[in-house]
Amino acid sequence: MPLPILVKTLVEKKVDEFCKKRVPAHVLDKVNLSYKIRGNSVTIFENRAPWRPDMKEWTSMAIAQIRYDGKIGKWTLYCADRNNRWHKYEGLLPTKNIDQILAEIDRDPTGIFWG
Repeated sequence: MPLPILVKTLVEKKVDEFCKKRVPAHVLDKVNLSYKIRGNSVTIFENRAPWRPDMKEWTSMAIAQIRYDGKIGKWTLYCADRNNRWHKYEGLLPTKNIDQILAEIDRDPTGIFWG
């Protein structure tokens, strides 16, 4: 089910700000963050410039996924394993506050998102 329009507008604003603030301007030619919304989920990606001469395109790696449950109006945070399978992140309960989720990703107390 797609996100309600007001929820989608808010999450686009918040996640876009998060992605822009997370990476310093002086390295944007080498790494940046982006996101994609699909249905009720928002996936945040780390994108890296080609690091070998034979590479032509940027590579992307999923960092975190946030899923919205419209029945309860709450977001749940997920992290990817080494096989890119999503698992519920146990360090934060579902919340209505998207800022709490973004702060947890940024803080990364377990090292699951940024290593």
